[in-house]
Amino acid sequence: MSKDNCWVSFDKMEAFMRDVFIGVGVPEEDAAVCAEVLISADKRGIDSHGIGRLKPIYYDRIKLGIQNAVTEFEIVREGPTTAVIDGHDGMGHVIAKRAMQMAIDKAKKYGMGMVAVRNSTHYGIAGYYPLMAIENDMIGITGTNARPSIAPTFGVENMLGTNPLTFGMPSDENFPFFLDCATSVSQRGKLEVYDRAGKDVPPGWVIGEDGKTRTDTHQILEDLVKGTAALTPLGGIGEDGGGYKGYGYAAVVEILSAALQQGAFMKGLLGFDADGERCPYRLGHFFIAIDINAFIDPAEFKKTTGDILRALRNSKVAPGCERIYTAGEKEYLTWQERKDKGVPMNPALQKHVIEMKAELALDQYEFEFDG
Repeated sequence: MSKDNCWVSFDKMEAFMRDVFIGVGVPEEDAAVCAEVLISADKRGIDSHGIGRLKPIYYDRIKLGIQNAVTEFEIVREGPTTAVIDGHDGMGHVIAKRAMQMAIDKAKKYGMGMVAVRNSTHYGIAGYYPLMAIENDMIGITGTNARPSIAPTFGVENMLGTNPLTFGMPSDENFPFFLDCATSVSQRGKLEVYDRAGKDVPPGWVIGEDGKTRTDTHQILEDLVKGTAALTPLGGIGEDGGGYKGYGYAAVVEILSAALQQGAFMKGLLGFDADGERCPYRLGHFFIAIDINAFIDPAEFKKTTGDILRALRNSKVAPGCERIYTAGEKEYLTWQERKDKGVPMNPALQKHVIEMKAELALDQYEFEFDG
């Protein structure tokens, strides 16, 4: 890390984030959930969804009045294995955790559970929720739509969100199979990380209205809001690299995040009303829990999963490459590296923390970058 960067312990940063949420009106128990979800991203090296999202996504939106600090969790419809939830623009982390727990509870009784959510907000790292299922010897799946960012194949208009389709499966190793990624080549949060670092994004991540790739990170972030730039789907521009596959998967997530729960979708998630005024994003999510014990002894499932992952990692390595990884492994290795260091804080993040600390008078927190 450069001399301008520093590390803050996970416990200290989690406590700070909790108190920030409390400071803007989130009830204490809910604030703890929100902070826990955010710090789980930083622990795994998913820096696009940790402390970096606290101010611009949650803090600012609550202060703008487009996100409710107090969450109303309404069960609109429920069956033995299913439920539909209305989150009433509350805290996405709180809504999502309760919804996933409902799916898990239904799976414990019936083998499978699925919960669909409407009128929610950004729920943090998608992988947090399948990890809840893994802790119960279950397979966990979740997806969420988001404000339009991705252009359809052969298009240049941002229509679909980055729409992660996320899976978690237990194994007999020290880490589970954990696939948490957007259906675009890269997500908006990673562009924000590049912007904070003053770096251009790689060619192929973003397409302009002229159909050509763009790399000017800061202007791209502004133009994504204007609708004059768009992220490319997994596979990239056109069909040659399989971009239609990412486009298709993004559409799957959009449908499951809106059609089952009669929720908003695509341009309805821009965060602006017909008069151009800021309004809630009204995101939709879905959560699936599958009880492994309904199919096979969990220990046998974990052993087979582990055998598959080990075989993949032990297969022939390409020339010039050091090794092969499996999904969830890099996050585990990052945790091993960071657990005694904490959260990496660059100058942009330090500035956000200092601003929130001053505005909320959280003087009990002292950071080495204060002053």
